[in-house]
Amino acid sequence: MRQFIILGHDAPTTSEFSLDDIAGGAGRLDVLCRCVNSAFFLSHDIRKDVRVHLVLGDEYTVQFEGSELRRLNPDERSTAALIRAALDKRDEAIGHMPAESSPGVSIRRMGFEAVLEEASRNATVVELHEDGDPVVEVEPPENPLFVLSDHNDFSDEEAELLAAAASERVRLGPEILHADHSITVAHNYLDTHGYSSY
Repeated sequence: MRQFIILGHDAPTTSEFSLDDIAGGAGRLDVLCRCVNSAFFLSHDIRKDVRVHLVLGDEYTVQFEGSELRRLNPDERSTAALIRAALDKRDEAIGHMPAESSPGVSIRRMGFEAVLEEASRNATVVELHEDGDPVVEVEPPENPLFVLSDHNDFSDEEAELLAAAASERVRLGPEILHADHSITVAHNYLDTHGYSSY
């Protein structure tokens, strides 16, 4: 299982946003939508062994489960619509119990610390950092959990939580990439067993 936690610092925590303004009025929700699409889409297929946790405002987490996903289309607007539908169900999410909004999409009342703790139980947490080891020198973990941020840097508290949980600290290349591009590169690294098999 490949997992990605993406922190949406400015993302909406209610469904009261316009699908016509996800890059502005919805707190750069477009960035999170691109991350979801990068995590799941292949050419004419969806990765079934992927789970994505979108942490919205450190209050709610929208989870996408690849093995159960339906109605995910490769455009930001329809992905935003799935997130908005999940937020419509937020009152049905009791504690950490999820409320499903559509097949493979659910919402829980969980912030970053709780999601990281739960998702890392059976996973190797990989911290992406510009000062990390080059990814080509690191053996690909069997069940990786990558943690990324939206267009904002991690807060000091988030960085400390991540550093404490991480088993590996790697950099994907010489340049700092957008979160969605980092997901694509991470998939290629895993697909090729550390760039050794094509």
